[in-house]
Amino acid sequence: MPPPGTDVNGARDSLSAWGIERGYHDVGGTWHDAPAATIEAVAAALGAGDRPPVIGDDVWVVRAGDRVDAGGLYTLTCEDGGQARGDGALPPDIPLGYHNLFLHQRGRVVRLIVSPHSCHRLVDPMWGWAVQLYALRSAGSWGIGDLGDLRDLARWSAGLGAGTALVNPLHAALPGEPQQASPYYPSSRCFRNPVYLKVEDVPGAGSVADVERLAFAGRALDGDRRVDRDAVWRLKEEALQALFERFEAAGGDRAFTHWRREEGPALDGYATFCALTEVYGRGWRSWPYAVRSPDGPGIDAFLSDPGNDRRVRFHTWLQWLLDEQLATAGDQGVGLLQDLAIGCDPAGADAWLWQESFALDMSVGAPPDEFNQAGQDWGLPPLDPWRLRAAAFEPFVQTLRGGFRHGGGLRFDHVMGLFRLFWIPRGAGPADGTYVRYPWMELLDVLALESQRAGAFVVGEDLGTVEPWVREELAHRGVLSYRVLWFEPDPPKDYPEQALAAVTTHDLPTVAGLWTRADLDEQRACGLEPNVGATEASRDRLAAWASLPDDASVDEAVLGAHRLLAAAPSLVVAATLDDVLGVAERPNVPGTTDERPNWSLALPQPLEAIMEDPRCLQVAELLDLGRQTAGSTFRREPSLLEP
Repeated sequence: MPPPGTDVNGARDSLSAWGIERGYHDVGGTWHDAPAATIEAVAAALGAGDRPPVIGDDVWVVRAGDRVDAGGLYTLTCEDGGQARGDGALPPDIPLGYHNLFLHQRGRVVRLIVSPHSCHRLVDPMWGWAVQLYALRSAGSWGIGDLGDLRDLARWSAGLGAGTALVNPLHAALPGEPQQASPYYPSSRCFRNPVYLKVEDVPGAGSVADVERLAFAGRALDGDRRVDRDAVWRLKEEALQALFERFEAAGGDRAFTHWRREEGPALDGYATFCALTEVYGRGWRSWPYAVRSPDGPGIDAFLSDPGNDRRVRFHTWLQWLLDEQLATAGDQGVGLLQDLAIGCDPAGADAWLWQESFALDMSVGAPPDEFNQAGQDWGLPPLDPWRLRAAAFEPFVQTLRGGFRHGGGLRFDHVMGLFRLFWIPRGAGPADGTYVRYPWMELLDVLALESQRAGAFVVGEDLGTVEPWVREELAHRGVLSYRVLWFEPDPPKDYPEQALAAVTTHDLPTVAGLWTRADLDEQRACGLEPNVGATEASRDRLAAWASLPDDASVDEAVLGAHRLLAAAPSLVVAATLDDVLGVAERPNVPGTTDERPNWSLALPQPLEAIMEDPRCLQVAELLDLGRQTAGSTFRREPSLLEP
């Protein structure tokens, strides 16, 4: 298989061998040369020289049944502890997983990853709600939707015939204040945000007097549609601190001790980072040298302090609670379709834990397209493809496991990042970036292994600038495409089967925003220059396909859009609660920060009312009937659908 940095036709020059592209084709097919300064900065970040890079033998990624020659005497130690010794070819029946292969003649150990090649595949069509959990408040919420609300949504959805629930990333944010609003700018993609804990579901909550007082103050926050995460966290942290003191005084819990041991060093590293942040502040690159890395000379001394050790234990305890509540939410008859952000905060835990694997002076984004004409800079540092491979893909493995946790599926945001990412040097604009290629075959093999182990399917968010062959490869690997009504030139009845179909996404107009043109008005009010032509074209297509008159009501437009969606033959269809409830504001407007409350608007009514809303029940009936119809006509091709 080709190394990272080679394209499908092979490396053309030394830069291409390192994976650096000299420019890119935009969505219209026009070629743009990358600035010379960008090429120079990216090359410096990768450590690229005039010679092609050397591919190390730190990791071998193979597929089950492949013939693998060790090149001499070897000792194979499998994950389960079993061993095999031999000379030359490895046994043909090595189990799937991560194994250690000792090469006697070289005197070194290679990580051997055996992959099934294909992800877990769905067979029966399903539908589900797409929801921003922070927005899903109930009568018992403390100003923000929580995992108890997700549990109740899942149970209700299952009763309506849903098979999945697509939820925004629940990734951990930086500890303390201000709380990061964007779920796509996490401190860690491996762990979860304790702001989503339902405090009343924590063991012992009923016996701590302060909990009810704090709950009363928390429920009062529901009076404001804008989610105030800082206020929410202050109340929840006080309650959780009191509950932790009670937990510690009672001698802890064997289940917690066992779980912490099973989670291993990644959990302890994350919790240590949180405790260090509380002491030294945000921005680990400015911390004292002794604790600036996980293996720094001052880490042991820091942990030897009883107060610091207690804070580490507190943060691991929070993750245990989150894991328990997430498991309960995922056990209600629908599979949670969790969302994996494309990157992490450069000041966050993952960047600290695996700092050697990141290009910290770069950020990833997207070149200009029809909906974002200035391009996008997401402020997330990319993983260095060469150092990631040298780390035997461990950061990627841990990230995937966090995403698949207790879920039935994983939506991989910007899945094209497995093939190439748009790198933007610090200080440059989005239009001045260029693409860097990744070891996509190996990354997809690792993704397939983790998907099969989790028994969870994968949806690849493949919107925007995508090379044609990429979608073919993803389909071959069992990764579902992502089809959005606003983008597609054809109605949903013509969508592919191997896809998730939706009307919109969190970054695009809602049905109400598009139909009433309120979304265009909001963009202008934020100082943006919206693409009026593309927006009007989407509106015109909706009107034509759904036979809507120009003066149709929002509810008629919503029903028409979801009637179209129900006709999609795709394996998964998802309806956002924002759309069905007629919300005009989208969750996020790219290119804005303080101009509007991105990621911070609650749904206009509580969960209890949503579950009785006739619009929701009508759309659910449409989608459920559509899935039954799709299931009776679905073309089952064994070569595509068998694991």
